[in-house]
Amino acid sequence: MKISARKSYERKLGFKEFLIYFLIPLAPLIIFWFLPMIASFLISFTNWNYVSPNFDVVGVDNYKYILRSNFFWQALKNTIVFGIGTVIPVLFFGFVFALFLQGNFRGKLIYQGFLFSPWVTPMVAMSIVWSWMLRGDVGLINRCLAMVGINGPEWLSNENTAMIAVIMVTIWKNSGWAMLFYTDAMSKIPSSLFEVGELEGINIFEKIKYIYFPMTKNTTFFLLIMNLITSIQAYDQFSVLTRGGPAGSTRTLLYMFYQMAFEEFNMGKASAISLIIVIITAMLSLFMIFMRRKMES
Repeated sequence: MKISARKSYERKLGFKEFLIYFLIPLAPLIIFWFLPMIASFLISFTNWNYVSPNFDVVGVDNYKYILRSNFFWQALKNTIVFGIGTVIPVLFFGFVFALFLQGNFRGKLIYQGFLFSPWVTPMVAMSIVWSWMLRGDVGLINRCLAMVGINGPEWLSNENTAMIAVIMVTIWKNSGWAMLFYTDAMSKIPSSLFEVGELEGINIFEKIKYIYFPMTKNTTFFLLIMNLITSIQAYDQFSVLTRGGPAGSTRTLLYMFYQMAFEEFNMGKASAISLIIVIITAMLSLFMIFMRRKMES
């Protein structure tokens, strides 16, 4: 009776159910992701200027031009530097901040809210504030450095410090977001592990090594992948703080795409760059997933 009832139920799952449970939820992904991706792929083989309805098919010339361009490799290098410079510190500070929140102390909620507030602040608004703070003449940071006898640099107009300034702003914003995930992961660690640790007489550093770090490993991998993707897609802080300068020292792949598309009006080359960004993002995500499964096995 149970088998026949199950078969009768399966026969009822027809086209209507398939439409409701599969196609309709998938429709936004098809409309706003797959179709634009296909259109971008086709445009990358043309010399469309974003304005004229006429264009010529140029084949793979756009990809050849980009891969042979020094600007592309400089932007790729800047993207890698920005990614490494932001992802590792964000994970470190997020983990450390979450550790502080494990204890019960006065003002804990205020402390947590203060650290998380940069994340809920729009990047554009926060970048504007930081642009004032990073000014070489009257900026707050250089004024503080001057109090201890240090002559601060022109942070945003110096090729050697512009990327450092953008990295600092990004770390300030994203560390609270990482802290939130680590705090949730640490709150789920069984208390029995800490009880055994106290019986063994382990100190805080041993707790981090043998309890906190292993038990938050999945959260670390998740944050690593998400922050890598976010670093590749970073745009707002570069647009407000440096506009890719000075001399291209902070021009990332995404900002190069913006310049190609909306300053030079070369949608063919811009679309080619966008597809290269998608490929790099997919390769990084697959690599991190592979490493996670390998470590788990």
